[in-house]
Amino acid sequence: MIEWWQILLLTLYSAYQILDELTINSSAGSPVFAGFMSGLIMGDLATGLLIGGSLQLMVLGVGTFGGASRIDATSGAVLATAFSVGQGIKPELAVSTIAVPVAALLVYTDILGRFSTTYFAHRIDKHVENFNYKAIERNYLLGAVPWALSRALPVFLALVLGGGAVEAMVNTIADYQWIADGLTLAGKMLPGLGFAILLHYLPVKKNLHYLALGFGLTAMLTTLYGNLQTVSTTLGGIIGESGLKETVFDAAPFKGLPMIGIAIIGAALATLHYKNGQNVTVVEQTTVLSESGEIEDDEI
Repeated sequence: MIEWWQILLLTLYSAYQILDELTINSSAGSPVFAGFMSGLIMGDLATGLLIGGSLQLMVLGVGTFGGASRIDATSGAVLATAFSVGQGIKPELAVSTIAVPVAALLVYTDILGRFSTTYFAHRIDKHVENFNYKAIERNYLLGAVPWALSRALPVFLALVLGGGAVEAMVNTIADYQWIADGLTLAGKMLPGLGFAILLHYLPVKKNLHYLALGFGLTAMLTTLYGNLQTVSTTLGGIIGESGLKETVFDAAPFKGLPMIGIAIIGAALATLHYKNGQNVTVVEQTTVLSESGEIEDDEI
């Protein structure tokens, strides 16, 4: 069950996240952050991060250019997390049945928000001619209202009115287990789809050695620390059965080390690349197109 204060907080966050994405850009408008905030509000941080992370991976290769709209995976993460925790839906099922359809439908509210701001843009143009700076500032701030409502209003209505519909949908799916299994599988495949889209647009052939290096390091560190975690868990169980006090082995200290190792290696490579770039003197900037059509004039 979703409480009224949870609906209020999720609505306020939905209004803020799009404004952050357009102005401050602190990553508070990303799907993974939306999952974190929604999980925190709903009291299940693990579910929120799982849903937000899945949707973040799904949209890795998706971007907006100019006035183009894209699927709103952030709002999808908010609603999927809320209903997953509130209605007891599996996270993978919530991603495929709630997050993805919501993300696609909110493209239309995104377009409506974009069109609505043109009203304030024309008012600003008028006040520029009159040098009315106060009115320019006022209309600039008012332009944020349509953007905030384009996310907050659908999320609010879905949270208030959608509980019964979502519960009925979950009960229907539960009667047909093969449908639930298929949707769960689809939800698990979406992060892989996001990686595929990302790799399609990245110059993979040119940097294949980095891809191979990352894959090898990930595989080795995961295996290494996975085995260490198994050993520590086993030793903790033996020590626990012997009646001794809890030791460091009970906490499985190696559980989080694979990603830490990858992060350290990535930071080291990034630092190395940056330092090498500082030693390069750019004589003339020219726009060069690769065989795939990628612009490479901003590469060092």
